[in-house]
This record gives sequence, structure tokens and C-alpha cells, in this order.
Amino acid sequence: MKKFILTIHLFAVCALHAQNLPTSFEKSGGKQTATYFECIKYYKQLATQYSSILLKTGDTTDAGYPLNVLLYSAGKQFDPIVWHKQKKVVILINNGIHPGEPDGVDASMMFLRDLARGKIKCPPNVAIAVIPLYNIGGSLNRSSFSRVNQNGPESYGFRGNAQNLDLNRDFIKADSKNARAFEKIFQWLNPDIFSDNHVSDGADYQYTMTLISTQHNKLQREIGDFAHDVFDSALYRGMVQKNWPMIPYVNAEGDDPAKGWEAFYEPPRFSSGYAAMFETIAFIPETHMLKPFADRVWSTYYLMQTMMEQASVYANDIITKRQHSIEALQQQKQFVLSWKLDTTQYDIINFKGYEPGYKTSDVTGMQRMFYDHTKPYNKPVKFYNTYVPAATAEKPKAYIIPQGWWYAIDLLKLNGVEMKRLDADTTIEVECYHIDDYKSMPRPYEKHHRNYDVKLSTQTQSIKFLKGDYIICTGQPHDRYIVETLEPLSDDSFFSWNFFDAILQEKEGYSDYRWEDVAGEYIKQHPEIKQELEEKKKTDAKLAASSSLQLNFVYKHSPYYESAHNRYPVYRLVK
Repeated sequence: MKKFILTIHLFAVCALHAQNLPTSFEKSGGKQTATYFECIKYYKQLATQYSSILLKTGDTTDAGYPLNVLLYSAGKQFDPIVWHKQKKVVILINNGIHPGEPDGVDASMMFLRDLARGKIKCPPNVAIAVIPLYNIGGSLNRSSFSRVNQNGPESYGFRGNAQNLDLNRDFIKADSKNARAFEKIFQWLNPDIFSDNHVSDGADYQYTMTLISTQHNKLQREIGDFAHDVFDSALYRGMVQKNWPMIPYVNAEGDDPAKGWEAFYEPPRFSSGYAAMFETIAFIPETHMLKPFADRVWSTYYLMQTMMEQASVYANDIITKRQHSIEALQQQKQFVLSWKLDTTQYDIINFKGYEPGYKTSDVTGMQRMFYDHTKPYNKPVKFYNTYVPAATAEKPKAYIIPQGWWYAIDLLKLNGVEMKRLDADTTIEVECYHIDDYKSMPRPYEKHHRNYDVKLSTQTQSIKFLKGDYIICTGQPHDRYIVETLEPLSDDSFFSWNFFDAILQEKEGYSDYRWEDVAGEYIKQHPEIKQELEEKKKTDAKLAASSSLQLNFVYKHSPYYESAHNRYPVYRLVK
């Protein structure tokens, strides 16, 4: 009898344990983060136990495992198209893009469980999607030593993915299968709000949570002003009410943030910059690396809850203003390609930090800086949060891309860009860019020697295009993505990421002795070229002293020179 009672008791305990579904974080007393396999197993159990949860399998990542997305809907409806028709604010949360920064992984597990159990209520006008762990390869590469600045957990993943790529630099170039899988999910969900959970590096201060918000100037005026003036403020108030006050991400130069700092600049290579291209309000929460792991996880939990609550309060504004902004974007003629900080505009915010001090180093015996926790302070500081255009371009009626540049075309398609193909060989008058000069990074940055300081000239030419080449008409909801990727002067254009570097190399040439004969005959027939050469020699001593440079000058001004060299292979239809 006692054995039977004991068996029933153990069964009840196990049943309760399964129902409560404690996470690895909770079972370890806030010291451990879930492994990739523990995380996915947990969500499978959650989806089995609660009909409000659906775990959806996406495309394969570089690590060979699929990218999953978990959907939560109190109404048990898991179609994003239906969500948007029902006027729900769709929130997408991303975790583990840097697996050494796992706070969001564990916070999201508890958050979704508590939503499913009804411990916290998801408002009916909000739907939530969560990517459990984005950088799977980095998560599998687990140790206790790659985040020396960070206070826990006991072990964690690595920043680089299975290709050793930093995935938070990959959203435009999409070198990883992870990025392509993510973009497919993002475009399917079309989120109104996006949040990508991180842990900071940098200075020491009193806050556990800091926040990077979308650069409001990047967004269309209506949604950008609302995000900056209303929604951001609501998040900060909500976190104070939950006893987790936060501060804008402390992007401070030097050792003392009391001097003030500028808002983090987020071009589209970053997740938040990518999301902003689609008028999505985006955030990167950055917990403070020196705070205990448990505190960081819970502050992330409560920020997600606050984001959900405030999204519900302002649902009509978010949905309406974002839609108006997308419509305005389709009509917009001038687009910003890069931004610069406006140092004349700033907000004054109260900042709780620690005074920097100095003491003798145990390592060098010299003076070293430290943050003195016996000297906390609360000071007003300047926060520079306004960017203004640095370079712009006028949107053409259409872009034309020859089908051979399929890598760029595939990414445009993946990101929802509509295009059509020529049904016959056709000669079209287009505006052409010529790459007059550029620089490339001497060392690789995320697998690329990026191009920068690009100088362009523009010509109108009649170009023969082939059957199957692509025409991308503008006036689409995704015009910002189209323009920012295809205009070569953009911060993160496809050209800057080396997509089109093949045009920078000549494919044919000449032998000087042979070209001497042909060039001599050519300038007899075209004395204007000879005259231009003579005029050029008067102002260019190097040219005047070099027979090879003079031969090349004539070659470059003859029909023998290949017209495609340095001609940017994306053409603008402006008439």
C-alpha cells in the first residue's frame, strides 16, 4: 500500500513538474542558460501542452539545423495575414544572434510559458512570434571563456556562427543560410515591432537594461515621430513601474559616460537597421554585462512584457501610422543613402553611473582605471539622437538588372520585391553609373573587403538587354530596401558588399607593340583624340613621361576598350 501511495505521489509530482515546465535557467537557480537542444525540446513540450503555441520549422541554417519560430496566439490562429487583417500588432522577438549573450533565450522560454499558462495575459490585439535561438552554430560551440567581460551564465555559446560570421552584420549581404531563413520568416510575418535581445559591452553603470531604438529619422515621419515621442517613452515608463529602470544604450567614448554619448548608428547590416527598411519599429535591448545573469534575464522578461502591453495600448496608432508610412514611402522621390549625426540637437537625460577612479594594476604595476561603486552618481547628460542625411538619391521609375547577377536578384525576391522579366531582347535607353574611383578595405570584414569612398559619374546610354533580364518598378512597399541595396553610395549597398566587383576588372587587353600600330591608325582617323591627348599631357607630367600611359589613354577613348568595365550593372530607367 505504501509503495502504491508513493507511486501516486511521484506521478503527481512529475505531472506538476511537466505542467509547470521549469527552464534550465530556473532549475539552476539562475546560473545556467539552455543549450540549443534543451531550448527546442522545451518549446516542443510547450507546443504539445498548450494549443495557443505553435512551433514552426523554417529553412536550414549553416549549422545544418532548421531555424524555428514559435508563434503565440490566444485565439489559436497562427496565420500572420489573418493577424494583420484582425488589426493585431505583430511582435517578432529574436534571440541568440550572439549566443554568448543568451539572456533573451531563457527570458523568452519563461515569457511564452507564462503567456500560455495565463500567468500573464496577452492582450487580444497583440500576436507574438519568437525565434528561440537564431545562431545555432554559435550556440553549439559552447564554453565558459569567450565573454571575459560578462558575469555569467556558467557556460554559453560563441559569437561566430558555423561560418564564423557575426550574424548581426549579415542582414544585407546574407552570406549565411541563417540570414536567408530569417528574412523569409520576417517577410512572412511582416512585424510591426521587432526586438533583438543582446548583452552589452562597454562602461560600467547602475542600470541592468539599456535600449537601442530605431533611428527615428530613418523611418517615415509619421511612424518615426510616434516611435520616438510616444512609444519609446511608454517603454521607459513601463520599465520604471516594474522596478527595472533603463537608459538608452550607453554608446560612450572613453571611460566616463557622464560626458554624454550619441545614439548607436544602425545601418541595414544590423537587425534593427534591416527591420527599419520596412517601416518596422525596431529595438535592440542590451542588458549590462556585469550585472548578475539572473537579473539580466528577468529584466529582458519584463521588457518583453512591457513591449507587449504598450503595443496593445497604442495598437491603433502603430498599425495606422505604419501603414500610412508605407504608403508615403511608395510615393517618396528622394531617398537617404547614408546619415550623419546632428551635433546641434540632443536630449538631456538623467544617468546613474559610477565615478571612474584609479589604482595600481596587479598585472602591470601601473595606474589602471576602475569604476568606483562606492561613488555612484545621478547626473544629467547629453544624448545625441538625431541623424540628418549625408547622401541622397532620387528614386528612378525602375531599375534593370541583367539576369546574370542572380545573387542580388535572389535576395531582392527573398525580401518581397516585385519584379518582371523581359520577354524578348530589347534595347532600352537608361541612366548608367560609372565607377570612377573607390577604395576597398585592406583586411576582410565579415568575409568581405568592402568598397567605400565610391565616386560615380552618370551617363545616358542605349543598352541591349536580353530576354529574361529583370525590371524592378518602384512605387512598391519595399522601395527603401530596393533603393538602399541597389544605389552604390548607400551605407550597405550590394556594391559596398562586393556583389558586383567583377565589373571592376578588365577582361581583355593589348600588347603595346600591336596596339601601337592600331592606335596610330585610329588617331589619324580621329584627330580629336590626338588633340585631347596633347592637351592632357600639358597638365599631367606623369602621362607626358610615359608611353604606356599615353597608349592606354588612346585605348580608353577607343571602341576597343570594353564598355562594361567599371560600368555599374544595375541600370536606372528615369523616363
